[in-house]
Amino acid sequence: MPHRVEDLLECDAFFAAVLRFAREMLTIYRESPRIASIFASQQRWLMAHAGFALHFGYPGEPKLGLYSGRFIAFVVANKIASRNTAAAFIQEMLAYRFLRPVESTSDKRTRLLEPTETAHEHFFRWLATHLFILDTLDGGNRLDRINADPAAFSTMQPLISKAIIESDAVRDPGATYGLFNWANSGGLIMDYLMSRIDNFDRSSQRVYIGPLSLKEIRNQFMISNTHLKRLLTQAFEMGSVGWTEPPYKGDTWLSHGFVMEYWGYQAAKFAVIDAAAEAVLGPAVRKVASQR
Repeated sequence: MPHRVEDLLECDAFFAAVLRFAREMLTIYRESPRIASIFASQQRWLMAHAGFALHFGYPGEPKLGLYSGRFIAFVVANKIASRNTAAAFIQEMLAYRFLRPVESTSDKRTRLLEPTETAHEHFFRWLATHLFILDTLDGGNRLDRINADPAAFSTMQPLISKAIIESDAVRDPGATYGLFNWANSGGLIMDYLMSRIDNFDRSSQRVYIGPLSLKEIRNQFMISNTHLKRLLTQAFEMGSVGWTEPPYKGDTWLSHGFVMEYWGYQAAKFAVIDAAAEAVLGPAVRKVASQR
């Protein structure tokens, strides 16, 4: 049986694994900032999932294939982004060579698009990292099985995409999470803040993550000083982020509520991915029980 959200929310081992996941996502970003920028905000992340799923075959949709008009209509219908934003995203993916036109198509009126090998490679790595975390948590063999059958990715990804797009727990886990994850580079900055956590005591109202260098964050995530300070100031006003010597001096702390929003989002997302993995690959063979 796939992991349930409520169990993951009670599992300290899962949160420790999630922090390792955040560090891995930051490593991917440093290696390939352009491709990783797709995951830098929730809007872009959802559009990327939608594009792949339409290409592979979105569950319940009557036809296969990704093309600009269909993508834009889908994104607007699912309240992911505006028409202009969706159209600009398609053009950006073509310019960066993450998408390309399909050379031959039976319908000459429609310009079909497909993800390039580079896009496939990085999206597969995103999924593989999640499966690795799940395997680490319970001793399963999901990653071994998808590596043995890479074609399973094309079946699993649309299931994940549909469940994520339809999940309030993934798309809107809380106000502070939303503040970061809808801002440009905000999702990466949130991952960075969470990756600084060494230990999290559920009974504590704050967790301290040491001093932050705003210059380091700006340089690493290509965000302006004005944008970064505005983001942190809003989080501070919400009581979600603070400093022992405000503003921005001394040790930085994250509120219990902010950490739990992040935990809740990750629990909902990993539960979706585990359910899709079981639907496509079959039940994971688990060698050890989860630790709490």
